[in-house]
Amino acid sequence: MVWLLVLAFVAGCLTWAVLGGGMRLDDRTTAPRLKSSVLEKVADLPYPPGNIAVSRDGRVFFTYHPDGQPPSQVMELKDGEAVPYPNPGFPLYQTVLALRIDQQGRLWALDHAHFGRGRPRIMAFDLSTNDLDHRYDFPRDIAPWLSMLNDFQVSPDGRHLYIADASPIRQTPALVLYDTVEKQSRRVLQGARSVRPVDFVIHAPGREMTLFGLITLRIGVDSIALDRAGEWLYYGPVNGDRLYRIATERLRDQSMSPGALNATVEDFAPKPISDGLSTDAAGNVYITDPEHNAIHVLQPDGTLETLVQDARLRWPDGLSFGPDGWLYVTCSALHQVIMRPPSAVQEHAPYQIYRVPTGAQATPGH
Repeated sequence: MVWLLVLAFVAGCLTWAVLGGGMRLDDRTTAPRLKSSVLEKVADLPYPPGNIAVSRDGRVFFTYHPDGQPPSQVMELKDGEAVPYPNPGFPLYQTVLALRIDQQGRLWALDHAHFGRGRPRIMAFDLSTNDLDHRYDFPRDIAPWLSMLNDFQVSPDGRHLYIADASPIRQTPALVLYDTVEKQSRRVLQGARSVRPVDFVIHAPGREMTLFGLITLRIGVDSIALDRAGEWLYYGPVNGDRLYRIATERLRDQSMSPGALNATVEDFAPKPISDGLSTDAAGNVYITDPEHNAIHVLQPDGTLETLVQDARLRWPDGLSFGPDGWLYVTCSALHQVIMRPPSAVQEHAPYQIYRVPTGAQATPGH
């Protein structure tokens, strides 16, 4: 028995030495630009919401986060009620997390397929008919086993998708490019500094994000956004203190070698531990901060300012602009449910979607 205890202790020490530990990122909040009273509740929900997309006519679509073990995945709010979209029991969903609406009136849904154990795919629905308009199943070399196609953006012309493989398990994060016309995908920047997690421990309110106190949750590139012209892709790892950007023209240039492409990446500006991103027409980047219940604005000159901060923003997750400058945000409360027993989901319910009046000009759906 003593030897078993010694072996368990040694194994724990080795596990912590390899997979545990980490620094804490400094608090980057400032005095909020907006009072927390401007937060307007859009919905109370029985399960944690994941991502969100709001159409130009105000239709609100969102996912239930897979870590909340929900009975349905893609939802639409109708008269304040969450209704499965496009219909109950839609057969092609596995684990959909990210949603976007393009300027062609299509709702895109990204399915990481149980961390690549199934067949990761991207689907698009025509919002005028709610019919499936596009489907692509990623090949195994593009979305490998234990990958996580986590979030994405769509180019203004609707042709190109830029996808973040966060790879929290496999630890091989990368960007994935998909051409919707050619139906071809490529994997780029795998292992580059700009997509890898940094040695930070996420300290969400009331919880350090570790497993059994030994394994630190390290998430690679997840935060991802396009400028409104589609010329720059902004991105960064969740566990990271810098936001990067790269010209989309370079990403689409298949003649560039991996080294040459990586050399064009710009270390753009500071950021907090982050999840969702969005942009407006003035070039501002909006960033959710799960450590400090906040949404920030990164200005074009690199100045980081807190837009709003409130304890009700429990792990602010996905962002989408809607009509009239309203910025919608899902609160997934992941620190209260991830790596917790199923009972934790009910214990911390209800979960919320909020919106904030930014006054910004921005195309809805992003």
